[in-house]
Amino acid sequence: MSIQITAELVKQLRDATGVSVMQCKKALEEAEGNMDKAVAILKKNSSAVALKKADRLANDGGVTVKSTDNKAVLVTLHCETDFVAKNADFTNLLSTLADKALTEGLDKMASEAKDMIDPIIQKTGENIVLGESYEVVGDVLGNYVHNGKMAVVVSLIGGTTELAKDIAMHIAAMKPEFMNANEITIEERKTVEEISKKEVEASDKPEEIKKKILEGKVNTYFKERTLTDQNFIKNPDETIGSLLSKAKATIKEVKRYSI
Repeated sequence: MSIQITAELVKQLRDATGVSVMQCKKALEEAEGNMDKAVAILKKNSSAVALKKADRLANDGGVTVKSTDNKAVLVTLHCETDFVAKNADFTNLLSTLADKALTEGLDKMASEAKDMIDPIIQKTGENIVLGESYEVVGDVLGNYVHNGKMAVVVSLIGGTTELAKDIAMHIAAMKPEFMNANEITIEERKTVEEISKKEVEASDKPEEIKKKILEGKVNTYFKERTLTDQNFIKNPDETIGSLLSKAKATIKEVKRYSI
């Protein structure tokens, strides 16, 4: 005897899963009207759909940060297009994953991510992949998220939360390659010197002047790319280094990610 699948049953399943009406109807028919079985069928189907899409590149996506007073997590989620990255199902999933990471830890979140992601793959039709995730612990934390595509978390020793947030915003805007001069290797400096030397050699200035010009070019190159030497984006009269010094603070850790 065939079971009548009512519109009310389909609506209940759709409200519970967010899957399309036709998929809900087919699952209920296969489950002979049993709601729990229908949910299990949809879950199985979503895993199959996810498997089929697993080899498709997920180069877009979103990033978010969730934090408490002394802990912050940065979580990234990748999809194929910006259209899906802005979809409410995708952004809600990213937020839920970040909440779980904050309250239950990165490992627990990562272990449960697939079961949370697969239904959204089924709904959106795109491959979705959990990206890199970080946890930062400290007494003074600040973060900045730009357009859901770039995020920075800064942990300071000393200073204030406001300063940490300002530095996170600065890093997002200026994208320093080095945190301080100690990170610049001899090899990196030599490479920049060789490139700059070609420009200087073309000049007809005396060798002593050329040497000073070369030194100035190399120093300027690294100053523009080193966080503590960069002019603060909100007040170019100060460097990040002077801000930290004035606040008697040092940078403990920085985590950043850009889609």
